[in-house]
Amino acid sequence: MSHVSAQKSALASSALAPPAAGPEPCELSLVVPAFDEEPNLRLLYERVVAVFGARSGWELVLVDDGSRDGTARVMRSLALADPRVVAVFFEKNCGQTAALAAGVREARGNRIATLDADLQNDPADLPALLALLEGHDAVVGYRLRRRDAFVRRASSRFANWVRNRISGDHIRDTGCSLKVFRAEVLRTIPWFEGMHRFLPTLLRYQGFRVIEAPVGHHPRHAGQSKYGIRNRAWRAFKDLLAVRWMRGRMIRSSVREVLRAR
Repeated sequence: MSHVSAQKSALASSALAPPAAGPEPCELSLVVPAFDEEPNLRLLYERVVAVFGARSGWELVLVDDGSRDGTARVMRSLALADPRVVAVFFEKNCGQTAALAAGVREARGNRIATLDADLQNDPADLPALLALLEGHDAVVGYRLRRRDAFVRRASSRFANWVRNRISGDHIRDTGCSLKVFRAEVLRTIPWFEGMHRFLPTLLRYQGFRVIEAPVGHHPRHAGQSKYGIRNRAWRAFKDLLAVRWMRGRMIRSSVREVLRAR
């Protein structure tokens, strides 16, 4: 196993433990994986501050997934200037699931929001999703009007159909990263490579309450997408088969009675 593969396995192979002792928990953690997103991060930070700046008890957890540009430099600058920014740095590129898992591990919020660093997700949608979280365990966004090329939209629709057929679930938009979770729920599921695509389905398998809500979508502000049909179709399909296998092997015992004599 290579050093990078070993890192992936160590970062995302099991349920996540709560964060280590340290600063007091906050109300909301926004977790953002970033790979070569130097031109976008400062503007993302400004948009988050515009939405949540007046509120207390939030943090922005940025995870540098071994970027080759100035992403780490911008993250370090933001974290030193604003204590609400937490910067996590990978030694090497480990993938989106590993970056997301690392961000969730460091998050101290009672609620955790996830979003992309490329500004296609709008932080302004988060307050509405957080309001819907009351009475549920997760709220996942689906993009009403995608600002992507036709081929990308068509391949995404087909992928959603295949995933729902094989997984036995129904999620409108598995590729939308804009989601909010109760933190304790998100830490109960197993984390392994590729599972960021299936978080809502894995939660539903465990009996948690997951709902969907419409969100906006914007053209990428700068940089290039890291995903395409060629580099993710086969990998995503293999991950989907793993999720299907997990569903078939889940323990579904029904306890009739528990007696403890005192």
